[in-house]
Amino acid sequence: MAAIMLDKSLNSLGFAKPPSETRVVVAMSGGVDSSVVAAMLKEEGYDVVGVTLQLYDHGAALAKKGACCAGRDIHDARRVAETMGFPHYVLDYENTFREAVIEDFAESYLAGATPVPCIRCNERVKFKDLLATAKDLNADCMATGHYIQRKMGAAPELHRATDANRDQSYFLFSTTPDQLDYLRFPLGHLGSKAETRALAAKYGLSVADKPDSQDICFVPNGSYADVILKLRPEAADPGDIVDTEGRVLGHHNGVIHYTVGQRKGLGVGGLAEPLYVLRLDPENRRVIVGPKSALATRRVPLREINWLGDAPFDGAEHHIEVKVRSTKPPRPAIIRPLSPTEAEVELLDPEDGVSAGQACVFYQPGTTRVLGGGWIWRGR
Repeated sequence: MAAIMLDKSLNSLGFAKPPSETRVVVAMSGGVDSSVVAAMLKEEGYDVVGVTLQLYDHGAALAKKGACCAGRDIHDARRVAETMGFPHYVLDYENTFREAVIEDFAESYLAGATPVPCIRCNERVKFKDLLATAKDLNADCMATGHYIQRKMGAAPELHRATDANRDQSYFLFSTTPDQLDYLRFPLGHLGSKAETRALAAKYGLSVADKPDSQDICFVPNGSYADVILKLRPEAADPGDIVDTEGRVLGHHNGVIHYTVGQRKGLGVGGLAEPLYVLRLDPENRRVIVGPKSALATRRVPLREINWLGDAPFDGAEHHIEVKVRSTKPPRPAIIRPLSPTEAEVELLDPEDGVSAGQACVFYQPGTTRVLGGGWIWRGR
């Protein structure tokens, strides 16, 4: 492979001026990843400004160990800024986060979907309002600790991280071309999280050994139902568990306790074969179940598509690879545009448990390039 020639007139963030004259706002969650980004850029001589978002009440957040952007994390981000010697600000985005992410999360579940709030947070808060704030601070760019790569082609391109185990492309598919032009992801090229922690230790950061957050930041102990019930008490309305013919097999205490593809905890026993949740009908308070074979989906309708490919997103079909869940590798598919923001994806091999509210992310076959994606709006 031919060596990539770097423009020596550009600094590491791609600007034709010294780092000391390049202002970069770093979105700091208080975790090790964004802390290393800030420290790394400060050591390189950049004019770094750290910004942390207060997304919800500190008192509730402190009760949850490992929650992102909680009171403990704000404190950790501030300590990193003090250690490295750059300014740090905390912005109150509690109302914005509640309306744009938490309320949407609850409404989606009540509509029978399985939402991905981390994508909505990136889309509606971090890469929208926070990015606008970075521009108000006269920053040349905004950097984050996400594991994804930005590479230059004819225009900035989005690529998967070098470390496939840390790749966050599924959660960043809705990044627009304009946002991508302004964003930087300094950790995307690293080979492992161990390298990130080694850098944190090198810079003497107190968060070097801080555990990664495993749950959605506003969902204590991974209990989605508890959060939704607090916001929407009617979500506990009971209903029927039925088969595909409408025969009642059992009863439930709210459709929010079920997701497409679920097998355990259905409350239906004594049958010859295992049953799985095929779809949810919240309007009629029904959970539809059936055999595993009925879960297989080949055609996936999408909306709110963000296209990052070079060719126009028009009537021509595109042979790509897609992910319909974050934990699975990309698989071959054909996407057929229906409008600039709607399409149907045909999976060459059927996928089990495709659910409305999840993302379908596009990849260029044989490369690491991310071509965008869309939201699944009808699982079957």
